[in-house]
Amino acid sequence: MARKALGPRLTPSKAKNLLGVAKVVGPVLIPVLAPFAAKAAGLVSDQYDHYRARRLGVGIEDLTKYTGKGARLHARIAGFAQALDELRAKDPDYVTETESRLVKLAAAVRASERMPTPRRKAAHRAVSSDLDVLENDLLRRLGVS
Repeated sequence: MARKALGPRLTPSKAKNLLGVAKVVGPVLIPVLAPFAAKAAGLVSDQYDHYRARRLGVGIEDLTKYTGKGARLHARIAGFAQALDELRAKDPDYVTETESRLVKLAAAVRASERMPTPRRKAAHRAVSSDLDVLENDLLRRLGVS
């Protein structure tokens, strides 16, 4: 009774029969299913790229610019640099100082790529907190509080 409750057993003879069917049907199905599998793989890859671009806050066309463990920080730095262009006419000294700071932060992120994981994470946290301060200052200067 207990054996029937577990469902049908796969016996050696049933396994041999299944392999025989697979040998006959496999060569017919593979050429038919291969294009569908390739298209599905392409769609999954495309969706993943869009997901990554959304997470980084960049366009899909810019996704290849931001790779590695520090991709998010590089994207934040690039976005911040673009936002500085709006202040260039009003406060050129602030923009110059901030751009030099952004160059240093980007260099720190690039340097941290080859560090051991704990040191890299600590460096990324430090860069992220510096960016938070800079972003708050930028928002204040733009009149957004």
